[in-house]
Amino acid sequence: MLPFIAVFLLLQLPSSVSTIDKETCISRRNTSVHKDGDVVIGCFLYLYFYIYYSGMIDIQPTREFHVIQLTASNYQNYLAFIFAIDEINRNPHLLPNISLGYEVHNFISSHWRILENSFIVLTGQHEIPNYICRRDRMCAAVLTEMSWETSAQIGPLLELYRFPQVTFGSFDPTLMDSGQYPSFHQVAPKDTYLALAMVSLMLHFHWTWVGLLITESHKGLQFLSDIRAEMDRNRVCVAFVNMVSTVAVSYHPAGKKNDILTVVMSSANVVVIYCDTDSANDVNYSIVQNLVTWKVWVTNSQWHVDLTGRNFISDPLNGILVFSHHREEISGFKDFVRAATPFKYPEDTYLVMYWFKKFDCSFSESDCALKNCTPNASLALLPLNSFETAMSDKSYNIYNAVYAVAHALHATVLEEVQMTPLRNKQVRMFPPWKLHLFLKTIQFSNPAGDLVNLDDRQKLDSEYDIVNFWNFPEGLRLKFKVGTFSSQAPHGHKMTVSEDMIEWAAGDTETPHSVCSDSCSPGFRKSPQEGKSACCFDCTPCVDNEITNDTDMEQCVKCPDDQYANNQRDHCLKKSVTFLTYEDPLGKALSGTALSLTVLTAAVLGLFVKHRDTPIVKANNRALSYTLLISLTCCFLCSLLFLGRPNTATCILQQTMFGLVFTVAVSTVLAKTITVVLAFQATAPGRRMRQLLVSGAPNSIIPICSLIQLSLCGIWMGTNPPYIDTDAHSEHGHIIIVCNKGSLTAFYCVLGYLGSLALVSFTVAFLARNLPDTFNEAKFLTFSMLVFCSVWVTFLPVYHSSKGKAMVAMEVFSILASSAGLLGCIFVPKCYIILAKPEKIFMAGIREKTRSLRKKSYH
Repeated sequence: MLPFIAVFLLLQLPSSVSTIDKETCISRRNTSVHKDGDVVIGCFLYLYFYIYYSGMIDIQPTREFHVIQLTASNYQNYLAFIFAIDEINRNPHLLPNISLGYEVHNFISSHWRILENSFIVLTGQHEIPNYICRRDRMCAAVLTEMSWETSAQIGPLLELYRFPQVTFGSFDPTLMDSGQYPSFHQVAPKDTYLALAMVSLMLHFHWTWVGLLITESHKGLQFLSDIRAEMDRNRVCVAFVNMVSTVAVSYHPAGKKNDILTVVMSSANVVVIYCDTDSANDVNYSIVQNLVTWKVWVTNSQWHVDLTGRNFISDPLNGILVFSHHREEISGFKDFVRAATPFKYPEDTYLVMYWFKKFDCSFSESDCALKNCTPNASLALLPLNSFETAMSDKSYNIYNAVYAVAHALHATVLEEVQMTPLRNKQVRMFPPWKLHLFLKTIQFSNPAGDLVNLDDRQKLDSEYDIVNFWNFPEGLRLKFKVGTFSSQAPHGHKMTVSEDMIEWAAGDTETPHSVCSDSCSPGFRKSPQEGKSACCFDCTPCVDNEITNDTDMEQCVKCPDDQYANNQRDHCLKKSVTFLTYEDPLGKALSGTALSLTVLTAAVLGLFVKHRDTPIVKANNRALSYTLLISLTCCFLCSLLFLGRPNTATCILQQTMFGLVFTVAVSTVLAKTITVVLAFQATAPGRRMRQLLVSGAPNSIIPICSLIQLSLCGIWMGTNPPYIDTDAHSEHGHIIIVCNKGSLTAFYCVLGYLGSLALVSFTVAFLARNLPDTFNEAKFLTFSMLVFCSVWVTFLPVYHSSKGKAMVAMEVFSILASSAGLLGCIFVPKCYIILAKPEKIFMAGIREKTRSLRKKSYH
């Protein structure tokens, strides 16, 4: 199975494969590189694959193989390891008089050679397992990029000897258990705040619809849990979650590769990628093969952008944002890389292989030495998409791991010197397990000034640099630091981003958007879409007098009673105080009408006074006519109390004056009606009706009825009188000052009593309508009361359906209309006769005198 897998990788990763035509020369070289020293540090690195000549079925180990190199970033890790060893050996203050050597072995997952290399590290030889024959070359510790596969294969073997293992991969919380993993020591900083940092970036750019592409490992699952919790806390929605197996490319059938990146990804323009070391190439391959372009990729420091041979226009990874642990630059590393050549380090198999691949070299027939290479070749002269001299996260961790072992060795040597002085400057060997005590508590500053701490429980909180990669022009592969994140900064200042420095995918100048639904502008609220995420919503306008003054508000806020919503419903404006004023057009019309009718009533009264001795004025009790005209004048004038700014006095006078003057008017009409009836019932001499008429009994109706109404008003004023109130809802944008009736029961009692008087008056007048007389008022009284009752019967429903100033105007109109009805129906006909038909008055006077003479002669 292994040959098939290796061949498959060879076919599917053309950008990572180099064809070596001199297999014989390569196979002669030792695939493990070592350098002697007083103390040796071992290292396992991913550097190349094996492709064996054995058949598809035969999987027996063989030493006949092709070597397929991996990406340049892997080789940079190797150079960082060598550079750290060389730098320590030149440092007179760290391990003085002790030289460090190294052993570098290639690590291939699920491969028999990893166990062989583990035995070499432990025993120092190849032949006899568990037998140490070269104590002077035994490793003091081993550096490895610890993963579950590594732990399963070499962990138990090295743990038997309590052999120190310093891991330089991303921090793994599961390895913090010192009881289960006593020999593991992690150099990488924690990723406690990685999820918070990424969500902070989403909030900065207002990305609320984000996809997650997570490797299917224990660290990936933990990160998924952390980032989902952080996204939920900040109301950022997960558009999709795709889990990528660490063997996705190797074992998935060709027809199912597209399942890794489904069409669901099209709904989100931003995708967060979390990769372990083992799966970075798989995810890279999946994105490139599926041509998932125009996306904003946000990923962790383990993601390595491989832009080798990619075109800028179709490159799916252009513009990627990487959260990298903050670090200072290591001085001297670029010079070391620039000077590293296979001619300077002829024993370095990896450097020979890399040189052969990159600089068009060939091998000599005699000794397999490199020849015909590009003149003055150097790794520093390669394009950035082929080799980058700036130290990566992993290379920086390897650099710190070497220094951690060196400081632990230094502390161990000092302890040994204090216990047993060195003789003849010979290094006394000590068992590797003694390093554990120092590695667990080691804390130092590396040459760049960064603090390195291997105590998992005392590691400092992480700070991140946000790095932007883009590939324009082709192969330039620029890398810019565009922002930072610090978990220790105050709230609101944890993240800083220079947006103008970011090169987005495909050269977009504007910040990409990634939302399920566009933001609801002020004046609208979010209305969730049934069965969908909270970030998918419709925008519903706020109802009357409610606003939203910010984007994406879930609820509209009602304006206070003294404010109202503007037309856009995004601000509450102060309501203006208003009331039915005289300056208002409606107020002018009503006040003008009231004054006109008052003048008209006064004119009628004057006309009646002037012709007081005529039969038409004297008919049906002249005093009652004067009383009715005066009361009608008061009715017209009391309507003016409803206009203007209300106060306590006017509120009380409105209702009391209205009730009393109308009671006087209606009771006067009733008295006049009864007078007409008594006049025709008293034609026979000596009858009792005549006595009632002569005594003026009908006139007593007015004070009796008025006294009853006055009592009702007194009770009303004494219990719950009218008061000043405000109406903030009837008229948009206005607060109307009105007179509250106080006790509605008392108001309707006054109104009901007045209606009862009107109904009695109408009934009596209706029954007397056909009584004969020259100036019979029965018909006029009937019509007047019909108009009066009609006005007030219409008034009640209209009054209750009106609001604000309209209600006040309706009450004033009803007062004026009912009063005008009484004035018009009773007095207009008489005024017409007085002014237009005076001869009728003269003839009526003659008949009156003749009738009087006859009565005298009869007696």
